[in-house]
Amino acid sequence: MAITISVIKADIGSIGGHICPSERLLDAVRAHVAGKGAKLLIDHRISYTGDDVAILMTHRRGTGDAEVHRLAWDAFLAGTAVAKQQGLYGAGQDLLKDAFSGNVRGMGPAVAEMEFDERPNEPFLFFAADKTDPGAFNLPLYLAFADPMNTPGLMLAPAMAKGFRFAVMDVNHTQGDRLIELDAPEGLYEIAALLRDTERYVVESIRSRAAGEIAAVASTSRLHNIAGKYTGKDDPVLLVRVQSSFPATGEVLAPYALGAYVAGGMRGSHNMPLMPVAQDSGISYFDGPPVVSCAAFAMHEGRLTEPVDAFAHPFWNRVRDQVAAKAIEMRRQGFFGAAMLPMSELEYTGIMEKLKMLDGRFRVRVEKAGKVAETV
Repeated sequence: MAITISVIKADIGSIGGHICPSERLLDAVRAHVAGKGAKLLIDHRISYTGDDVAILMTHRRGTGDAEVHRLAWDAFLAGTAVAKQQGLYGAGQDLLKDAFSGNVRGMGPAVAEMEFDERPNEPFLFFAADKTDPGAFNLPLYLAFADPMNTPGLMLAPAMAKGFRFAVMDVNHTQGDRLIELDAPEGLYEIAALLRDTERYVVESIRSRAAGEIAAVASTSRLHNIAGKYTGKDDPVLLVRVQSSFPATGEVLAPYALGAYVAGGMRGSHNMPLMPVAQDSGISYFDGPPVVSCAAFAMHEGRLTEPVDAFAHPFWNRVRDQVAAKAIEMRRQGFFGAAMLPMSELEYTGIMEKLKMLDGRFRVRVEKAGKVAETV
C-alpha cells in the first residue's frame, strides 16, 4: 500500500528577532501533533531550522489531504498562541490567511509531499532551508540528478541510465500552477536555461524515467505572491528518495559543499552563500547566512528511524568555514550591485516607495540654442 510523506514548515515566532523558536513553542506544536494526529498519522517528527518549525509526517492518506493539512495548520496556531504569550518576534508570521480552507498551499507554510509504494528499504533525506527562497534548491537538484561530474551513478548505475524528468514551475504565475516537464539528459540545456533564474523558475519535482517513480519534491510557495508585500523569505523544504534507482545519499549531499550564492539574508534582500548546518540550528550573522539542514531517515511501513544529521560530519566544518568567508566578503560590498537582489525581488519592500518619491523629483535637461542648459 502507498505511503505518503508530508512536510509542512512555517515561521510562527522566534526568540531575539529571527534566531530560533522557543522550547515552549516547540512543545505546543509537538503536543498538538502527538494528540490530534495519533489516529491520523503513522509517524511524525518535529524539528526546526533557523526560526522555522517543520512537521514531518507519514501516513496513507495521499498528498493534499485536508485532515493532515489541518493538523499541521492547527499545530502552528497552537504554537503561535504560545509565541504571543511569550512575546516572540513574528508570532504567526507565515500564517497569511485567517481561516483554514482545506489545504495549506497558498496560505503561507512551505509544503512538500510525495506518495509512493515503499521499497523493502526506503532511505530518504529531508532538507529544510531558512532565510532563502525555493530557487536555492535548483542547483543542488540539477547537479544531483543531471550532472555526471557530480553524480557518477548517472554513468555507473543501470537503473539511472535513462535519466530523470524535471517538473519546473514558473512561480511568478499566480493564476495557477504553470509547469513544464523536461527530460535529462536530452533537455539538459533547456533545464539549465530555466533553473539559472532562481527567482522565477523552481524545481517542483523530479521523477525517475526508468521506473516512473517520484524521486524528489520541493516546496514552491513565494510568500510575497500570497501576501502582496514582503513578509519574510519563503524558507523552502525538500524531500529526496535516495539509493537504488535514485542518486546515492552522497551524490545528493555533495552539491551543498559549494556554498552557492542564493537569495536571502537580511530582510530577504541580499545574495549570500548557503551554509549547511546541523539540525535545530538557529540564525546569526546578518540574519543568516541562509542555512540548510538535512535529516536522513530509513522507513518501514511508514515508521521512521531516528534521524541522522547529514551535515554534522566533521567534513562540513571546513565547508562552513568557507561559506562564512564568502559571506563576509559579499557583505563588504554592502548594498551595491550583486550584493543586493535585483529590483524584481525588491518590489515588495519599502524601497519602492522611496524610488517613487524620487522619481517625481527628476527633471529633463533641455539644450537651447545660444543659452545655458535648463531643466524642465
